[in-house]
Amino acid sequence: MFSPTEATPRPIALGDVVALTKPRITLMVVITAAGGMWLAPRAISLFTALVMLATTAAVVAAANALNCWLERDSDRLMQRTMKRPLPDGRLEPKVALWLGVGLGVTSIPLLTFLVNPLTGLLGAIALLSYVAIYTPMKRTSSVALLVGAVPGALPPLMGWTAATESLDPPGLALFAVLFFWQIPHFLAIALFRQDDYDRAGLKTLPSERGVDAAKRQAVLYTGMLVVSSVLLYVFQVAGLLYLVSALLLGFLFFMASIANLRPGTEPARKLFVVSLVYLTLLFVALGIDTALFRA
Repeated sequence: MFSPTEATPRPIALGDVVALTKPRITLMVVITAAGGMWLAPRAISLFTALVMLATTAAVVAAANALNCWLERDSDRLMQRTMKRPLPDGRLEPKVALWLGVGLGVTSIPLLTFLVNPLTGLLGAIALLSYVAIYTPMKRTSSVALLVGAVPGALPPLMGWTAATESLDPPGLALFAVLFFWQIPHFLAIALFRQDDYDRAGLKTLPSERGVDAAKRQAVLYTGMLVVSSVLLYVFQVAGLLYLVSALLLGFLFFMASIANLRPGTEPARKLFVVSLVYLTLLFVALGIDTALFRA
């Protein structure tokens, strides 16, 4: 006979379902998409803007939910992920699968037909590349970091195309800033969480090519980030206040990447923190500058 507890399905907690979408990451992505719309030279209607932000959030949430479903086994082996709803057993895997599929198949058509086809295409590329290429590739090659940086950098470009309906150099510069920022950011994480990734069987640059190679790559991509950030001034998206801020913040970020060449994991932890401060202050400076520049 079944006991009452065995016969009664475990209730699904709304908080656990929401956790599958990684709401903090989703919110950050939506903010960058909104930044792309704000910086675009053409006005966009309130309705279109709201649809764009809602559907972009749904695309990101879909990608995150499907990522949780695909990585549920490896998540059990990592300290920072073992308490997520799937590896912790609080939700059945099918919940994440159906949530991800449902959000994906509804958000992409809405983005395509209510915003514009180009933005819908970029959203589809972001979703598919993250789920079908980046996530499985993490188990086979550290090159997955570069692949994963593409969907991570597309939202601001999507915001730009939502307003302009075209791929323009300033929009591509926004893409470049987010793309190059992600490399030293995630290399820093890989450096101080290398044991965690190795335990889960995920390939990182430190484990494949060594710690020193990863640290040198962080310096290289930080330098490329600083150069790409200046392009927003060159393309007249922002003015002098932004340029000065980008150069100062870039110098601090670059020096943190140089300091990370020292032995140990503590410099990598500091580089991780600096990367977050850098991106936050860069976008604050960009927002203030463009508000004043357009006034």
